[in-house]
Amino acid sequence: MENFLLQRELTISCSRTERGKHMQLGIRLHDIKKAPLEERLAIAHEQGFACGHLALAKVISEYPVDDGALTPGYAMYLKKIFAENQLDVAVLGCYLNLANPNPASLAKNTHRYLAHIRFASLLGAGVVGTETGAVNEEYRFEERNHSEEALKIFINNLCPVVSYAEKMGVIVAIEPVYKHIVCNPKRARKVLDAIGSPNLQIIFDPVNLLDICNYKDRDAIIAEAIDVLGEDIAMVHIKDFKVENNSLVSVAAGTGEMNYDRIIRFMKERKPYIHATLENTVPENAVASRKYIQRLWEECHVG
Repeated sequence: MENFLLQRELTISCSRTERGKHMQLGIRLHDIKKAPLEERLAIAHEQGFACGHLALAKVISEYPVDDGALTPGYAMYLKKIFAENQLDVAVLGCYLNLANPNPASLAKNTHRYLAHIRFASLLGAGVVGTETGAVNEEYRFEERNHSEEALKIFINNLCPVVSYAEKMGVIVAIEPVYKHIVCNPKRARKVLDAIGSPNLQIIFDPVNLLDICNYKDRDAIIAEAIDVLGEDIAMVHIKDFKVENNSLVSVAAGTGEMNYDRIIRFMKERKPYIHATLENTVPENAVASRKYIQRLWEECHVG
């Protein structure tokens, strides 16, 4: 891929004896070509991935995935076919709006989270993943998303979800996104401190902390995220971005403007065997993206 050659060389070197030793690199399963889940898992394994991000409604069409369908037997079947393909479920995704101002919609979303947490406890998922919502029903950006009022609403509505996760022995991981309520590392730290639960952690997606207004400061933003949130980062999303028509467009790792040095070093130094999943790949570049990140990992020398 041409853009891979344009990425600047890493300034850090690394021993090749550490090949893949401390990172479990995976993929969003809905980025694999459309097929039954069993086939997607086989493809992920064949392409060299170690884990997957599972969003039930995006990858399963042959069976229902509503709350009532998420039985213990269903979870155990999925657990079995993941194991057969030597894949972990890194994330069970439940990306709904916990700040929805419509009480009925909020109640439905909360029930969905509880169903996913129960399912994850049987499935053996690393985390139940969520973004952090918006103060409108459309789940769109508006300035009020960044207000203290919005943050209080989100924390209040997240509390019962985390409480249930504690009972079920499951980790809920929130993913800060610039356009959502938890838009930066400091607001994420406020959420963690306010709830104060070991069952609440962070999905670190560096590109999601960026927007057209701040992307040129990305090195400082990533450094701040690691400094403020590093202890509580449970897993990492890896993608890239390009600037098009005065906005950021997410693309596969290695095909845009990101420099991964600090992110790779953080994972390698502080997070042994961490799950990291590629995002925004397409079937044609997923393997190239995996090889690119693995090369950076192999070249990164720590200790």
